[in-house]
Formats: sequence, C-alpha cells, structure tokens
Amino acid sequence: MAEDNKKQNQLNIELPEEVSEGVYSNLAIISHSHSEFVVDFVRLVPNVPKAKVKSRIILTPMHAKRLMRALADNVKKFEAQFGSIDEPEMPTFPMNFNTPKAQA
Repeated sequence: MAEDNKKQNQLNIELPEEVSEGVYSNLAIISHSHSEFVVDFVRLVPNVPKAKVKSRIILTPMHAKRLMRALADNVKKFEAQFGSIDEPEMPTFPMNFNTPKAQA
C-alpha cells in the first residue's frame, strides 16, 4: 500500500533537448501585480546599447515565494560547499564591460 502511495506522488518531468541547453542571462528584472510575478531574464552584451529579454517566467505569488526560498536554500548550500559568493556593488546602467568598442 505504501508503495502505491509513492507511485502516485511521483512526478515525471520531461526536459526537452532545446530547453536543456539553457539560456544565459546576466540581469533579471522582476515586476508584479496583485496576482502574479513576472521575471524577465535579460542578456546584456558589451558595447551593444540594446539588451534583449531572453526568457520570461510568470509565477503566482505563492510560487514566487517558494522560488525565493528554494534559491536562498541553494545559495546557502553552495556557499557551504564552495565559500562565500562575492557581491560587488551594483553596476550602473548601462553596464561597463571594460572592452573596446566593436568595429566592423
């Protein structure tokens, strides 16, 4: 009987190949309404004045809070294993990557 309950509580999650590669983002913009949180993941590229949203995730407030707790827990575990994550001052916008201007 306990075996049947375990099978009912299992969740089969499929990770499609195109999603498994992931999307690189170096900026997240978070906004919210009374019913949802919107997280836009942006990629800023050196010397390009226009940044693109690469992915948008929309969450209920309850799931946003769960995500916040899960991220905090994972950061804590990461730092316990690898040491403290440095937090330099927040960069100004536009971000300066200290690279020469691209020329064609």
